[in-house]
Amino acid sequence: MNIFLRTIILFISQGAYSGLSPFAPGTAGTVVGVILYWCMKDFSPGWYALLMLAVFLLGTWAADRAEALLGRKDSPSIVIDEIAGYLVAMFLVPAGLWYAAAGFFLFRFFDIMKPFPLRRLEKIPGGLGVMLDDIGAGIYTNLVLQAAVLLLSR
Repeated sequence: MNIFLRTIILFISQGAYSGLSPFAPGTAGTVVGVILYWCMKDFSPGWYALLMLAVFLLGTWAADRAEALLGRKDSPSIVIDEIAGYLVAMFLVPAGLWYAAAGFFLFRFFDIMKPFPLRRLEKIPGGLGVMLDDIGAGIYTNLVLQAAVLLLSR
């Protein structure tokens, strides 16, 4: 593999190298997700969904190849899954600092705790397995945030 392709794969899979953080690389990757969300928060739902899907597909490809490059299944430095998961967590949630912060903490909770069936999803081989448990954590987070929106709007 040429150096250019290797650099692109690691840049994407490591979330602009945030995954190289010596402390809590998953949290550092989620911060990149927050920044990306903040840039996308005013997009129409269709454009947001399209970009979210693009991050998922590109992330699955990059994570799959990064595992081979790094010689390790779901290396802690691979954080594109946290970025994609956070984007899922915030889909159709009202834009605002409080929701973004709640989404951050809830997403990290679900990502770390891996409630059923998330732990099973991460056992799927390759980039898809890397991505799916975090997409699931994003879905759980989104459900909690949507319930909060409904309760607070009463």
